[in-house]
Amino acid sequence: MANEVEPQLIKELFEELQTERYVTIATIDHETGGPNVSALSWLLAKDEKTILFAADSRSRIIENIKGNRFVAITLVANESTYSIQGKAEVTTGRIDGIPLKLSMVKLEIDEVRDVMFYGSKIVTEPMYDKIYDPTAATKLDQQVMETLKKA
Repeated sequence: MANEVEPQLIKELFEELQTERYVTIATIDHETGGPNVSALSWLLAKDEKTILFAADSRSRIIENIKGNRFVAITLVANESTYSIQGKAEVTTGRIDGIPLKLSMVKLEIDEVRDVMFYGSKIVTEPMYDKIYDPTAATKLDQQVMETLKKA
């Protein structure tokens, strides 16, 4: 998809967004009006035009989306880097059955843009480790992802 713009997720990106993964999200700061970038891992492509994600209900991400719905998610996948832009809406202020105070957000995709610089490809995708109790982390991740799948 080099240097192309699509109105929705291509098959490879849809498949990449069926499991928890590292992405960044850019929002418009509700106080300054400037850009704000945060990291997320709990997200799921519901279909080619919709991404659901969970974030702390008290986070700047949620406050920013309430003030301005325009967001961009940066995804490193498929040997490239993609900007997924659209309008987000907080659909659930507090997700029931999750021990953390999490909100659910729905992103309606307007465009997917390959933003990798010319003549290059990603050879190693970002990886991360959860540094708290592995059993608790696995349980929480499963709860959140199952909730997103059922939404």
